Amino acid sequence: MQHPGYSTVSRKRILVLSVSAGLGHLRAAEAIKAHAVRFPAADVTHLDVMQYVPAGFRRLYTGFYLTLVNRLPALWGCLYQSTNNARPDSMLQTLRRAVERLNTRALLREIAGLAPDVIICTHFLPAELLSRLAGSYRHACPVWVQVTDFDLHRMWVQPHIAGYFAASEEVAFRMRARGIPPHAIHVTGIPVMPAFGAVHDRGCCASELELDPQRTTLVLMGGGAGLGSLDAVAARLLDIEEDFQLVVMAGRNMSALSKLRRLATRYPGRLLPYGYTDRIERVLACADLVITKPGGLTSAECLSLGLPMIVNDPIRGQEERNADFLLEQGVALKACDPITLEYRVRYLLRHPEKLADMRRRARALGRPDAARDVLETVMAADAGQYDAV
Repeated sequence: MQHPGYSTVSRKRILVLSVSAGLGHLRAAEAIKAHAVRFPAADVTHLDVMQYVPAGFRRLYTGFYLTLVNRLPALWGCLYQSTNNARPDSMLQTLRRAVERLNTRALLREIAGLAPDVIICTHFLPAELLSRLAGSYRHACPVWVQVTDFDLHRMWVQPHIAGYFAASEEVAFRMRARGIPPHAIHVTGIPVMPAFGAVHDRGCCASELELDPQRTTLVLMGGGAGLGSLDAVAARLLDIEEDFQLVVMAGRNMSALSKLRRLATRYPGRLLPYGYTDRIERVLACADLVITKPGGLTSAECLSLGLPMIVNDPIRGQEERNADFLLEQGVALKACDPITLEYRVRYLLRHPEKLADMRRRARALGRPDAARDVLETVMAADAGQYDAV
């Protein structure tokens, strides 16, 4: 679709930078790229920063994060809060930035070779790197920042940024409190793939997945340390006497998938385990309730489809803040242990009016066109339209 004022002759080169520390930042970047087909004047390239750093730094940066989140969540929560409160000019923060600069030279060379007209960062690492270059006049390209959680950590806020995309009005308020001028803040939501904004026929999707479209459907998308293994969680839920079918997404965890398939033989027609799929929206189109970890992107995808959630065992830091947002908006309940999860599921199954209200609120809160709005804003902005802040 041609947008007024966008020339197909003079294309704008847009570079989206993400970091593969968790999948959320990558998925947001890919969503922006996917929506670019609607903008003939946009030429969008996506780079994962971790593909342009030494292997040792990559293992340290992503491995350390994943280890803390999965094995030492309390320590990660303390680190999240301490870095949020840290002074940018402290010795530790200065040392951290120096190490990052030394290990991202190949990335900067790649960016220089691509010569983008504008950059969008879906992670704070490239935003921080490029903001310092912009401050020294070594980088003239405007840099925008897309926050991918319903919270604002201090490290997202950097000087010399052309503009910010906020997940919610509260995040925008936090940005203003951090000194970002209102004109530089755009409340777009979190970018999700175009499929999450499409209308999916429940009957067709259920037929593909061998589900009963008339039956209440629960989708379990992850166990979490507080709830136990996927098969144990599934077995507990299936002991509930209410009539429903349970879809469990094991992803690439083949061991979990094997256990779930064995369990499914005891519950024919009620338990349907699946491995990795790149069409998760087809699964969610059949769902009445989703049980999931409250990552920013997963939450945004569920909201885009108008799906109520039970958020399980959120880790301290960004997931905890995401969970708070979802609970306050009335689109989710929280479970931090198996007993609570069972109670929440029983309650919602026995109170369909509550589930319907959560669905209505989720649908109103969803922003399936967030990526489109990001691109529209960037495409409409001339290089000098927004002063770097």
